[in-house]
Amino acid sequence: MQIIFLGTNGWFDSPTGSTICTLINAEGCHIILDAGNGIYKADSFVKDGLPVYLFLSHFHLDHIQGLHVLNKFSFSRLTIFGQQGTAERLDAIINEPYTVPLDRLPYPVTVRDLLPGRHSLPFSVECRFLVHASPCMGYRFQIEGKTVAYCPDTGVCESAELLARGADLLIAECAHLPGESNTAWPHLNPQDAAGIARRAGARRLALTHFDAGRYTSQQMREDALSGIEGVDAVAARDEMVLDI
Repeated sequence: MQIIFLGTNGWFDSPTGSTICTLINAEGCHIILDAGNGIYKADSFVKDGLPVYLFLSHFHLDHIQGLHVLNKFSFSRLTIFGQQGTAERLDAIINEPYTVPLDRLPYPVTVRDLLPGRHSLPFSVECRFLVHASPCMGYRFQIEGKTVAYCPDTGVCESAELLARGADLLIAECAHLPGESNTAWPHLNPQDAAGIARRAGARRLALTHFDAGRYTSQQMREDALSGIEGVDAVAARDEMVLDI
């Protein structure tokens, strides 16, 4: 199974990368995590007729702005999942006069709301709300004998640890600089993310969603790893591929 980081920035695109989007390539399907501008690269890695499942965490624009390029793809079919109200939100934004409506794309698209809890799809997925300024859903995928946890915009919380428990890979946001925190705008710094991974017993940690206004170079991302101990951690960059 491959994890491909299509976009690793939070907030806005910059020379360090596109806004957040991550692709899981499994044997039986493709799973896309959030739809920042990095999603435009998906067709470089999805070249077959397998179904594509897109999981949206929340509706901040850096997580959905890439949806306007769905018309460039030739997926066999696409299913979009998100918290309650996703269909209504997308109908308001991914529609005329802003972009091509979902029902006019060149492949079938289905939008499904998910309640917190466990769901049996072609794979197992668990959903939990995280701590953020806007309701934000994190996910835990169990597929082909591997467990991948995805904790995007969040502060330190129990839900993140529960999603990450025993995971082969925890993909966690890292919008704050080392040592930085802000209770009014909950996000993780590198030490926070590593603490979640340690307490959850996750085997590996990949940091993504680096705030583009704070992390202005890839070197700053790499330097942020220096304060992490006891966790196998990497700082994601656009088009990085991890095998698990």
